[in-house]
Amino acid sequence: MLGGRISPHPDPVFPALFRLILLPLRAPLLLVLFGIAVYEGMHWSRSPSVASLDWLLECLQAVLVVVICTMPDLLLQRVSNLMAASRVMSLVITLLTVTVGGLYMLHLNVLSNVLILACAVLLARLDLARIRVGPPPWVVALGLNLLVLGGATLGRWLVT
Repeated sequence: MLGGRISPHPDPVFPALFRLILLPLRAPLLLVLFGIAVYEGMHWSRSPSVASLDWLLECLQAVLVVVICTMPDLLLQRVSNLMAASRVMSLVITLLTVTVGGLYMLHLNVLSNVLILACAVLLARLDLARIRVGPPPWVVALGLNLLVLGGATLGRWLVT
């Protein structure tokens, strides 16, 4: 505001920050994903050191699951033209692939955690699509990775 006049261009940072703060209320499955990440973090490797190899492998596995579930149309475009043609088909085929692959090897404890995390990530993506939040896929992957790793770290901190 200069000389008592209102600026014709409002500050774009405040509304964007406000929308980001309200995002968990508009897309509640993000809170479910965070809760699942906290739960998974509580049950991941029980060694006391945060820098342990098991903890790093669990985090790497979580990052890989989030990236694959967040950007299936970019990562699997060469595999299937059907998946690249439609985002809905991409989500459905990815969800089916993760579910069938996870159920096939459910007897391993690690794969049950991957299945739960992958379904939560896909549901959070669907919730973001429902409210028409559509940043570039790498931004969504980065945001969901931060959410999952932050929740897992909080869960691990709660146990120790």
